[in-house]
Amino acid sequence: MAYSLIAPALILILVISVWSVLQSFYFSMFDLKLNSPTKSETHLSYSFDLERYLDNYPFLVGGIDNEIRNGHAKEDLQRVKYDLQALDKEIQKNSEIAKNYDIVNDRLLNMEKVDPSIAILKIDKKTAKNFQQSSEKIAKTIKLISKKTKLSQGKKIVGLSSAMNQVVVEPTFIGFKHYEDNLTDKRMWRALGNTFTFTVISVFLELVLGLAIALLINKAFVGRGLIRATILIPWAIPTAVSALMWKYLYDGQNGIVAMIFEKLGLVDSMSNLLTSQAGAMFSVIFADVWKTTPYMALLLLAGLQTIPSSLYEAASIDGATKWKQFTSITLPLIKTSILVALLFRTLDAFRVFDLIWVMTGGGPANSTETISILAYKTMFSQTNFGDGSAISVIVFVCVAIISMIYIKFLGRDLLGDRSGK
Repeated sequence: MAYSLIAPALILILVISVWSVLQSFYFSMFDLKLNSPTKSETHLSYSFDLERYLDNYPFLVGGIDNEIRNGHAKEDLQRVKYDLQALDKEIQKNSEIAKNYDIVNDRLLNMEKVDPSIAILKIDKKTAKNFQQSSEKIAKTIKLISKKTKLSQGKKIVGLSSAMNQVVVEPTFIGFKHYEDNLTDKRMWRALGNTFTFTVISVFLELVLGLAIALLINKAFVGRGLIRATILIPWAIPTAVSALMWKYLYDGQNGIVAMIFEKLGLVDSMSNLLTSQAGAMFSVIFADVWKTTPYMALLLLAGLQTIPSSLYEAASIDGATKWKQFTSITLPLIKTSILVALLFRTLDAFRVFDLIWVMTGGGPANSTETISILAYKTMFSQTNFGDGSAISVIVFVCVAIISMIYIKFLGRDLLGDRSGK
């Protein structure tokens, strides 16, 4: 009965979370690059692009015939033509290619769209390698002929012969190479270091300040409701909006916060906040603490509300000081709330993207580039989906490790595991 009741939630988690992680892991095993025609899809075996081949082969043969008729390198080009025709016959020995050869060719001649299912055909490795070697040899021969003899359509013929090398689509499966490259990449480790620095400092400050604010607004005083609502304003502002607002406040020429920091002696110059490495990291942490501290305070306030006031009254009668009450009553009883607040905020801070992206873009000199920003740049700016997916999986693994650490050392009461095993 218990499993049947939680089955809908488990199915939802599997569909939304687990499936996306598995899909990212699958893509990370391939050399996927959207800016490369031969690597824009996952390929486990060699394939032959019949459409691309027939877009080049007839025109290449026609160009060579035209040069032969004009008497340009007649003997050399005739041998090249024989090699091309022999290569064409060899390719058509494949039953699938022979079956679709005329169909694809007719559609191309009639300017019709060619379905990839009849144009991209699987071939064995031996056939693929033989075609690549032969086409490369032909392309080199044509280049040499073009250099020695002035051909009327030399550039066209050289271009068509070079394009023949792209007809064979090689497997994009590379296994764990992306992970090997990332784990030895200094930029990735620096991004992880920036992420941990941002996470540890910001979450620590938010916990301390959030607990102080929670203790304050938990007291009964006039206007408490208004104060609680006012404190939540920074959290209610969309992250992109608040990041842009802080970017203006940090501006090296007109930013009022930058000017105040310079007058207080915190920075040597107003422009250092966003243009120096230390200043940029300080700026994004300060902005994050301003925005997210109310969220931490709200979670901790919920825990404080569950503590009976009678416990404090009894402790006061026994002569316990305020500090003793805080350490003996408040902290132990809000341990679960602290765990939840720390866990949520740590995971959220570790995945930070929008705040830093709007404020610094990861600069200067990648000094504020987090692992999420690196994944975004790799996946979308460089259109390297394979490597970007590998970085995303690394982020997932780090998040999972952080969650296990919290639950292991702070979550025994939350899980009901008092034995510590």
